[in-house]
Amino acid sequence: MNDTVALLVIVDAANVVGSVPDGWWRDRRGAAERLRDRLAADGLPGRPGPVEIVLVVEGAARGVEPVPGVRVESAPGSGDDHMVTLVADAGDRPVLVVTADRELRRRVTALGADVTGPRSVPR
Repeated sequence: MNDTVALLVIVDAANVVGSVPDGWWRDRRGAAERLRDRLAADGLPGRPGPVEIVLVVEGAARGVEPVPGVRVESAPGSGDDHMVTLVADAGDRPVLVVTADRELRRRVTALGADVTGPRSVPR
């Protein structure tokens, strides 16, 4: 495999935001924007080399704008289904999915992605 190919990091915004009970439910879009901004500023600690970060949002968080360093994708339906599609479309590219959702973890690892939990994202 080519070491210069950027690792595709797909972040389950709803799952990561929901992992910290900080009142995110009062402003789901704002919580997703704060997560996006942390990812843009800090990346994913412990992941050397080039990375491409994709933040997948759904529901009330749809419409969050991308920023330099973080592509934002609004899932047209299920966020989980959209992330599975992104993994499937990545082909042989290395992929890391950030989620604690057990079913999503099962689905993406079956396609060859690695998985890490929400604690890997800067707070």
